[in-house]
Amino acid sequence: MSKKRGLSADEKRTRMLEIFHQSKDFYQLKELEKIAPKEKGITMQSVKEVVQSLVDDHLVDSEKIGTSIYFWSFPSKEKNAKKRKLIDLQNDLDETVKKLKKTTDSITLESVGREPSDERTQLLAALDQLTKEEKEIIKELQKYRDSDPEYIEKIKNEIEDLKHAINRWTENIYILKSYMKNTFQMDNEAIEQNFNIPPDMDYMEE
Repeated sequence: MSKKRGLSADEKRTRMLEIFHQSKDFYQLKELEKIAPKEKGITMQSVKEVVQSLVDDHLVDSEKIGTSIYFWSFPSKEKNAKKRKLIDLQNDLDETVKKLKKTTDSITLESVGREPSDERTQLLAALDQLTKEEKEIIKELQKYRDSDPEYIEKIKNEIEDLKHAINRWTENIYILKSYMKNTFQMDNEAIEQNFNIPPDMDYMEE
């Protein structure tokens, strides 16, 4: 004998709505927990979850009156919810169609003057060839750059500027070391260890 299949979530929702639509009455949760198992085969444990899902989807209304919460739903409620969903989907479709038309118009506009032709194909091929040749020439020039007097002079000047900057920082470090010796009575070794200063630090020859 096969085991009886339980109700799916959609079947529970449909049957729960039938309770409201057939009776057109108002219910508290505890009343639904008694009615649903007997009349619709919905387990008492799942009644609250099913009702809440219908409320979340605006298929069932709920209102707190005093200390009690009442639930209700009329046949027109489901119809109006479906109608509202249809309107939302139609609006989404209209918006998508507008965006598609705008994109299509943009593509058409950008394509003007770019239509396939023998002349355009030849020009693109020539441009591609010239671009390749330019890259090869730049690559070849790079080989001789090290022998370029202007480039060599530029490198020399940059090296000199770097030496000046290094020596300025070296001078600042010596001044700070002298200050710490006099103020905190620290020796050279302690200062160098604490501040990661190389023992053989010295000025760069210029």
